[in-house]
Amino acid sequence: MDQDKIKDAITSIIEAIGDDPNREGLVDTPRRIAEMYADIFRGMQEDPEEHLKVGFEEGHQEMVIAKDIPFYSMCEHHFLPFHGIAHIGYIPNGRVVGASKLSRVVEVFARRPQLQERLTTQIADTFVNALQPKGVAVIMEAEHLCMTMRGIRKPGSKMVTSAMRGLFRERSATRAEFLTLIGLK
Repeated sequence: MDQDKIKDAITSIIEAIGDDPNREGLVDTPRRIAEMYADIFRGMQEDPEEHLKVGFEEGHQEMVIAKDIPFYSMCEHHFLPFHGIAHIGYIPNGRVVGASKLSRVVEVFARRPQLQERLTTQIADTFVNALQPKGVAVIMEAEHLCMTMRGIRKPGSKMVTSAMRGLFRERSATRAEFLTLIGLK
């Protein structure tokens, strides 16, 4: 990540809005934002499938769910945050991964400029590619600051997206079980 370019860009933005980048309160702002962007967008340098390489042959073939996984991302349209929770379920084909790995995959993709719809799909497809489970379900609920602090200004509104693969798409009973277990109807 080119932090010098980010610093220069932020300095230009400060000047463009009519403020002085050399003002005491702003003098370190370009550096702070460059450091923040390195953290917020660290998923750009990570391969999410790496987190799913270590698994265990357990013969388990029942639903596994991680719910209420908090995430923060940045909308690629306005570079404003959106945040919420993710729910992931999968039906292993015998192979399971550690519980933290589900959250790590969410984190890698969330730490990129994103659209919630793409984020949801990327998570589901990564589990399908890496684990080849019998099914994967991902539901994400998020509040978008581009809708709450600007534009339509509707704080508290949430967008919900889903991606269903395999048995979750093919069997309504499997999908219903997942939705019930995560607390949705």
